[in-house]
Amino acid sequence: MAARDLQEQIKKLIVDRRLPSGAPLPTEPELMRLLGAGRNSVREALKALQAMGIVEIRHGFGTYVGPMSFAPMIEGLAFRTVVGHYRGEDSLLQLLQLREAVETGLVSRLAGRLPEADLVELDALVDRMERQAAEGTGLAETDRAFHATLYRGLDNALLGEVLEAFWDAFHRVRQDLVDIPQDPRITCRQHREILDAVRSGDSPRAERAIRDHFGHIRSRLSPTAPAHR
Repeated sequence: MAARDLQEQIKKLIVDRRLPSGAPLPTEPELMRLLGAGRNSVREALKALQAMGIVEIRHGFGTYVGPMSFAPMIEGLAFRTVVGHYRGEDSLLQLLQLREAVETGLVSRLAGRLPEADLVELDALVDRMERQAAEGTGLAETDRAFHATLYRGLDNALLGEVLEAFWDAFHRVRQDLVDIPQDPRITCRQHREILDAVRSGDSPRAERAIRDHFGHIRSRLSPTAPAHR
């Protein structure tokens, strides 16, 4: 059986048995018997699935269903962006545009629909950003928490994970490749406008606020030649 087929069979076994993350998989000899494959082939298939986060091999204990995280996707996005950057592409800008397209398409759905508890939490996060800006400390983690809290209102765990993956990849690559000058006062003002627009129930205003926010980031990502190390 081809390596790809073995991987698909193991994934099918996880689905058919409704195995949750952390559940033990059949032992290696059991998998060999179930799949009709040799030990080396089974081991190679498991290693490939581990790289995808689908299974977790705990040496001395066995193999378990993995966390099913977006870590491989983040690694792939980050690496693709770095490679593109060193080929002279505007790959960081392209990654930002991807995130912008997703958020712009979502924010109008939130206008006037967020529960009061979420609005209070978002208010507190913008207040924290304003304090951090005044103190000259970084806003990145508070900015991240703001966006995560905002889209939590859509009650879509998969969407939240995808947005987190875009954020992780963009910021990891940005820190490595590009020193983006920032004006924290503008960042705070734009987040306040996003929050006010969502609270008011004005969908077009909320969409404009998100576009302005990303436009500001985009303007600071002017095309630059790759820096050779």
